[in-house]
Amino acid sequence: MSRFDPLDAVLFDLDGVLTPTAEVHQLAWARLFEAYLAQRGAAPYTDQDYFDHIDGKPRYDGVRSLLASRGIVLPEGDPTDAPETESVCGLGNRKNAVFTSVLDDDGVAPYPGSVAFLDALAARTGDDAVAVAVVSSSRNARAVLTAAGLIDRFAVVVDGQVAAERGIAGKPAPDTYLDAAAQLGVSADRAVVVEDATSGVAAGRAGDFGLVLGVDRGAGRDDLIANGADAVVDDLGDLVQSGSLA
Repeated sequence: MSRFDPLDAVLFDLDGVLTPTAEVHQLAWARLFEAYLAQRGAAPYTDQDYFDHIDGKPRYDGVRSLLASRGIVLPEGDPTDAPETESVCGLGNRKNAVFTSVLDDDGVAPYPGSVAFLDALAARTGDDAVAVAVVSSSRNARAVLTAAGLIDRFAVVVDGQVAAERGIAGKPAPDTYLDAAAQLGVSADRAVVVEDATSGVAAGRAGDFGLVLGVDRGAGRDDLIANGADAVVDDLGDLVQSGSLA
């Protein structure tokens, strides 16, 4: 894109935008559903299932959507269900146990281009200052931000845990993004949503945000545009290196 205006606030998704934890999530989901679907005699899990049914959604919504694609119906269960429980919540908690184990063992480093982009925004002061927030469906957002050394950059984090506690609808509904903008004291039309998931750009479009910027980490440029992105980049660092940041 020739010019990027950050307006008054930039609201970042986390996984796949700031940190490559999407890769850890993809691995955890694959480990869960490859075994589970084989056990049920259903069609095998594929990488495309992640983008079609899971990416960007709250965890239990992802479980529900994937199961529905195979015609499998399970009881909803409860968020306190043990990972071994045969329920939507139980399967979601089983996936989270795998994710947490990988994060603890391997840690996570932020995308260098995203750090450069955050640095460029932080350098803006006075009338040009830009507020920032993280809006993530993950209930592990604060743990991931801490592991990546980014937690101190964000006074506002609206994640899956916050959404559940406050009854805020998850993506593709725009509510979590609207909540973050409100906490920053910025109207939606003066805020930018940055997302790598089709459900996330759909949330940005549904909220009538000033700009919805897609980051293509695998969802596909065309699909991101079709679902609501105004523009798509391969990496946020491209905007810094090209001088496109207004």
